[in-house]
Amino acid sequence: MTPQDLVIRMLPAFGGWLALAALALPGGSPPRGAAVAVFLAAGPGAALIRICGPALRSRPAEGPVDRRDAAFERQSDLMERVMLAVLLSVCAVMLVATVLIATHTFSGERVLLILTLLTTLAAFCPRLRASPLRKGSAP
Repeated sequence: MTPQDLVIRMLPAFGGWLALAALALPGGSPPRGAAVAVFLAAGPGAALIRICGPALRSRPAEGPVDRRDAAFERQSDLMERVMLAVLLSVCAVMLVATVLIATHTFSGERVLLILTLLTTLAAFCPRLRASPLRKGSAP
């Protein structure tokens, strides 16, 4: 693993730790809100997408019948990963918040801390292998 791969792998976790450090800023400061919002919107999902990346790339996007855009497949796959990262992040935030509310221990700092720890754990997980496409199976 190259140092560049390690930096990319740890980027979502670093965003979480940066958001936790931003909690030391005054309550209504824009940098604090921006750091927390960006991490909660994309951090946990980006870490999960990194784990599932090879499995997602095993079946490329299919474009319209008349292919006018040669880069359709690449752009479509990128858009799929970005949207999936955002939606997975929102799901993770809602799940963690619901568990904390159910246990009567909810606070914004706890949600952020738990998601940062889970994102760091996901950054250390190995990638899933893509299974080969079998003949006769639906794409």
